[in-house]
Amino acid sequence: MAKGGNTVGAIRAIVEPIAQSLGLSVWDIRFLKEGATWYLRIFIDKPGGVSIDDCVDLTHAINDPLDEADPIEQAYCLEVSSPGVERELTRDAHFAACLGAKIKVRTIRPVEGQRDFSGVLEGYEDGQIALRCADGAGLSFGKKEVSWVKLDDFLGFGD
Repeated sequence: MAKGGNTVGAIRAIVEPIAQSLGLSVWDIRFLKEGATWYLRIFIDKPGGVSIDDCVDLTHAINDPLDEADPIEQAYCLEVSSPGVERELTRDAHFAACLGAKIKVRTIRPVEGQRDFSGVLEGYEDGQIALRCADGAGLSFGKKEVSWVKLDDFLGFGD
């Protein structure tokens, strides 16, 4: 079991080198309980997108190392997938990689009666998200003030 409750960190240390050897990067790792079941979700990416074969290959490659290291006490379901086109930005590296991209932001509490915002990610520094809205207005949100930030790749999709 990972000491200090850093289960995700222990898993990342095992999984990232294996993913890199397969030409993949680890976008995010989540270990969470839904109902009575624990899930270990590993989101992977690569230039040109992730295929089902990439997910299968990484799953097979990490099964034994995870079992040997045994960083998780309880039984869990392992899921390996793409983060999707509307991937959530959670880490500092995500924000740095997505500067200039269209994003959606949902705040924890309403800001002037609104919780959902969209625009272009103009900056990210010291946990502050700078957003430029379509009308030209600039907004800033503290990372701790938001429920989530996601890429907005569906803007205009299907038009």
